[in-house]
Amino acid sequence: MRALIDEHPHLGVEPVLRELHIPSSTYYRRRRAEEQPCERRRRDVELTGRIRQVHQDSGGIYGSPRVHAVLRRAGIQVGRKRVERLMRQAGLAGISPRKGKGFTRHDPDADLAPDLVQRDFTAPAPNRL
Repeated sequence: MRALIDEHPHLGVEPVLRELHIPSSTYYRRRRAEEQPCERRRRDVELTGRIRQVHQDSGGIYGSPRVHAVLRRAGIQVGRKRVERLMRQAGLAGISPRKGKGFTRHDPDADLAPDLVQRDFTAPAPNRL
């Protein structure tokens, strides 16, 4: 809506809004909100920066519960759900060792351990192999 009005200033705001069946108060309220965001939006931007920093310091491992705990330890009063929402909006996610391959990385060039029992697991007595 705003892009259309900005691209074609010769049309005027009121006629365009009338054709789109949009109240002019809605247009001006949105425009003011973009220019002067409310306190919550400003705080969200600040928190998102802190969340990005904590997530980056963890190597991209920490999810919202750990990020929330780090922020609380730093003295920042913020709710867990708010941290989840801001991380989701910023495209940040933690890594869980239970899903996928986990954290272990195998070295394809490593030598295999020697087979000391020659794959024979029978023993005449306990501790005698």
